[in-house]
Amino acid sequence: MGLCEQIEQMTQLEVYSSSITEAGGVTYFLGRRGVEKFVGSVGVSEIVGENVASLNDKPVIVGPTGHANALAIREVLPWTSPKCLGLVKSVGMGDRLGLATPGHIRAVVGSGLGVFLAQQSIREMARTKRTPDDVMDSATWGVLQEGFKDGFGSDADHLQTFEDIDRTVEAGFTMFTIDPGAHVDDAADTDSADVLAEKVAAIPLSEMDTDTADLTGRYVGKTFDLGDAKIAFDEEILLRAAAKYGKAVVHVAGMYCHLADVAAGPFEVEVSVDETESPTSPAEHFFFATELKRLGVEWIALAPRFIGRFEKGVDYIGDADEFAALFAEHVAVMKALGPYRISIHSGSDKFSIYPIIADLAGKYVHVKTAGTSYLEALRAIAATEPGLFRLILDFARERYETDKATYHVSADVGKVPPADSVRHDDLPGLLDDFDARQVLHVTFGSVLTVDEGERFGKRIYAALKADEEAHYAALEKHLGRHVKPFVKE
Repeated sequence: MGLCEQIEQMTQLEVYSSSITEAGGVTYFLGRRGVEKFVGSVGVSEIVGENVASLNDKPVIVGPTGHANALAIREVLPWTSPKCLGLVKSVGMGDRLGLATPGHIRAVVGSGLGVFLAQQSIREMARTKRTPDDVMDSATWGVLQEGFKDGFGSDADHLQTFEDIDRTVEAGFTMFTIDPGAHVDDAADTDSADVLAEKVAAIPLSEMDTDTADLTGRYVGKTFDLGDAKIAFDEEILLRAAAKYGKAVVHVAGMYCHLADVAAGPFEVEVSVDETESPTSPAEHFFFATELKRLGVEWIALAPRFIGRFEKGVDYIGDADEFAALFAEHVAVMKALGPYRISIHSGSDKFSIYPIIADLAGKYVHVKTAGTSYLEALRAIAATEPGLFRLILDFARERYETDKATYHVSADVGKVPPADSVRHDDLPGLLDDFDARQVLHVTFGSVLTVDEGERFGKRIYAALKADEEAHYAALEKHLGRHVKPFVKE
């Protein structure tokens, strides 16, 4: 009888054979009994649990997959902890439910891409009533379950306050995405010259270690040859760039300094201005990155607001040729001032432009996905628990107009059919429909937390845990489509 079978016999667990690993003379494993998972060890360890048997004169300890044991596992098995990935081509895979990591690993393993497995924004944590520790722990258990030793990153996404930084530093995140979107002035695109001058005068330039004359001297009348592009500044271009992004520069620099003060170890930074109304021009990208660099901010990735519409859960909406032309200029700015990764936010399902991005950015790209994994969980439920899916669909139709307020989406809820009008076999196909995808996507927080999770949330978790392989298969197939265009043949 093999070790896995021996452990199963002694613990009455169904052990994930890929999780069995040895460190310091102790064997660690993960198993399940029904829909609940447990961590265990053969040998004296820091696992908090019950001594259920003895194997080769070593105690067999089984304990819950709670936070204390996640900390213990990360201590003894360093590959279950996130690390800084450096300047590698990568993909971020957000997990709103805390169940998706095994499917994410299967989608990316062997691809050569770096992967961020613990990734969630503070906003999403609030909506799902999760904590930074919850996000980190679920990634740890998924990594252990799959025996994934290639290394992974963690992304504390869309951080806007010092408190956001403090909470995610404490949880052990390694990359911090600073979001100064609230400090970006979209109106600067159309303001008059007089208004622009007033707005620039209102920027606390002393906090940027500069003044108006100095700022003007660095840019106006100059053309910056970036090799594959040239960025020229006149007074109007500078005023619009400074009015639009000057306060954002100040905010990012302050957040960065705070992070440097409180970080317990190595860290990486991404800067994101994607969640704004107006696109970032190549000149504005150049200004923003140049000023951050001058202030000593170091970042590994930057997410501009690209032209076109990067809506949640659906393909790119816009002129692909126009996107390609401007993206090439953004890449030229990135290479001249970095290099760093160009980060594609709301990167889920943008299949039509992935080849463009992969070709132009090469290895300097990060594609960030999140809600698409939740949608694939719903696809699995539509197939395995159609009655539950029908209830979720009708509830999402009711909630959409309210929940879409903080998202860039354009679905028409009137085009999403009532659940009772859809045949059983056609339910999973709704996850391929533009309007249904977005309606289901943005209502995730309400679905998971309404009635304290009693109405849908607990049933969703129970269904996915009961048939976890169906969930993982859906994730592997769909996220694999995201990975494939970026894999070098």
